[in-house]
Amino acid sequence: MFLYAKTCLKVCYNSDLYTCYIYDYIYNHIYIYKCCLSNSGNRISSVTILAQACARARAFTGLARASLPMLYDEPFADWSGLPTAMLAELEREHVTVVLTGDGGDEIFGGYNRYLQAPSMLRRAQRVPGPLRRLGASTLRRVPIRWWERSFDAAGRVVPTFRDRPAGITVGKVAGVLEADDLASAYGFLVSTWREPLSLVQGAEALPSIDAFGVDGLSPLRQMMLADLSGYLPGDILTKVDRATMSTSLEARVPLLDHRVVELAATLPTEWLIRDGQGKQPLRRILARHVPTELWDRPKHGFGMPIATWLRGPLRDWAEDLLAPTAMRAEGLLDPEPIQRIWHRHLSGTEDGRGRLWSVLMFQAWLRSR
Repeated sequence: MFLYAKTCLKVCYNSDLYTCYIYDYIYNHIYIYKCCLSNSGNRISSVTILAQACARARAFTGLARASLPMLYDEPFADWSGLPTAMLAELEREHVTVVLTGDGGDEIFGGYNRYLQAPSMLRRAQRVPGPLRRLGASTLRRVPIRWWERSFDAAGRVVPTFRDRPAGITVGKVAGVLEADDLASAYGFLVSTWREPLSLVQGAEALPSIDAFGVDGLSPLRQMMLADLSGYLPGDILTKVDRATMSTSLEARVPLLDHRVVELAATLPTEWLIRDGQGKQPLRRILARHVPTELWDRPKHGFGMPIATWLRGPLRDWAEDLLAPTAMRAEGLLDPEPIQRIWHRHLSGTEDGRGRLWSVLMFQAWLRSR
């Protein structure tokens, strides 16, 4: 996750590549994460710290229960904040400063949605709206366990299906099917709740930059601008900055040097994305210094088995925070849609991790004040 670099566009070869096996001690599943830690000496080595990571994995659920809302000082809804905080703690044992690769996806076209959403939307809009909405509703009605088995089977043949959360993926496809334009499709792709204003009593939408109203931008560039002005500062940078500073680890973001951002904005789209892969300038530079087998792999999010934990070790904690009586007394959230998603998640009918986690972080933060 954290990448040391000599310059913004040159990979520093004198770094240690740490492979951390985060062990899900309940379900015997190993989640593999990689990070680069700065070190002297011109070498790249793989350091397995399985035993240490196993002990830390047991602390994940404790961190979620106890201090995550206080660490971020707001109801921060991105569950990758959990492993980011633990990774920052681990890195602080070795170094005091890290350089991150944040911003690379947003300015060099790295996210899968840049490649898939515009073409999916064009094909979907050839179908009449009522049929598209019927198809989206049908996708959502299929039990999540069926989708999970299907993705597991497909992953044996098509590697891109491996480790992809079936419920979230199907939900995003359904959202694009329902969308009338790129702006609404993008909203479905980056949101956890389809209608968040209906969840919060008396809520109004906050003003934001309308990237989709900028003339002369291609759909790809519109999505990149939306992420650069919203998702990147509001989620990614906030997450990494607060997680690292909580352990006195300084994180710097070289790819967001204004000269790099300005350069990336002038590059033709075909220089950024080729053969279904984004970030082509960074890939070509990295290939000069690091063997491709170490990094040329399917894109993998920095997540944790939150869906499983909410049915297991975090269930009692979640039940307490989602209690309808307390929510009604607080007068902020409508408990009915939340309880509906919670019960469907517990039964395995639906993957509600994203929606539930956002509510849980808000409730935990509210109680910590």
